[in-house]
Amino acid sequence: MRQMTKEDLFQVMDPEGQADLAAIEGISEADRMKMYRLMMFTRLWNTKALSLQRQGRLGTLASVRGQEASNVGMGLALGPDDWFCPAFREYGAMFTRGAQPVKLFQYWGGDERGAAPPENSHMLPVCITVGSHLCHAVGIAMGAKIRGDKIAVMSSSGDGSTSQGDFHESLNFAGVYKLPVVFVIQNNHWAISVPLHQQTATETISQKAAAYGINGERVDGNDVFAVYLTVKRLLDLARSEHKPSLIEMVTYRMDDHTTSDDASRYRTEEMIGPWRAKDPVDRLRKFLIANHGWDDNKEAELQAELTAQVEKSVQDYEALPLPHPTEMFDHMYAEMPWHLLEQKDRMLKRLGETAR
Repeated sequence: MRQMTKEDLFQVMDPEGQADLAAIEGISEADRMKMYRLMMFTRLWNTKALSLQRQGRLGTLASVRGQEASNVGMGLALGPDDWFCPAFREYGAMFTRGAQPVKLFQYWGGDERGAAPPENSHMLPVCITVGSHLCHAVGIAMGAKIRGDKIAVMSSSGDGSTSQGDFHESLNFAGVYKLPVVFVIQNNHWAISVPLHQQTATETISQKAAAYGINGERVDGNDVFAVYLTVKRLLDLARSEHKPSLIEMVTYRMDDHTTSDDASRYRTEEMIGPWRAKDPVDRLRKFLIANHGWDDNKEAELQAELTAQVEKSVQDYEALPLPHPTEMFDHMYAEMPWHLLEQKDRMLKRLGETAR
């Protein structure tokens, strides 16, 4: 298999919003507007969540600003019966699968009840442990193949996950057993403070696919059309021919790694500046203005509508009853081990309560 170089970058729409219209002929105007709506909602939700965190009304948060096209494009490419295994910076993709914004506020507020995916969404909960959910994706794909289910499975993680053993084990297993799985790597250039060139000696992440005998693709992660078309094509291939793939989405993390990080300590404005000009939301807005009569009035109406939805989600989140302190023990094991049972019992006694 040919190794992917930095020149191998699939792009349909450039930073000025100019697109190859023939390439996106199969994406309807309604779907293009849906992409923009979801990307804008994701950004507004993310902005509000950051504000809540700074006010002490939310816990640690991983910002997705700058990666909305990668999120929404891959989420919309999934079929209704496909499975999605997210990491922790996939809000846009999760919204496409029906995740409720109030639930995501709840989760990042420290309430594990918010981690529960919507019923029949075929989506796993947020995975904080870097790279471990790639193994889950492979397991689901193996089960689907054994059962004869005509579905595909997709995982998404950051470039830092490629330094984990789980990444290599998962790709190797998928390649050997020819599983219907697509591994998405959102290459946002930073694993907390570690730059990409310290993560790998390969020129690209996508070329790692060759070592495992699977497809490797490299796509402009700030181009929602390119993301959608690439992911859809490879999910179709996984579903119909059991051919696994690795997709490198080249994007950029515009904010700190999380709200516990200070990115100004390891990167400069000169590094970030060129990526501001490649903003995925601005790019799609320019396309809509040029091709679908989008204007300032429509933009203001949409922003007002989506902002109201976000604010309503905040009200609903903060109106939720707090979880009981002992619920922290309840979500890890099907049968709680003895040492956790003892800890839970001690907490109940301190609270003056009996076993729940």
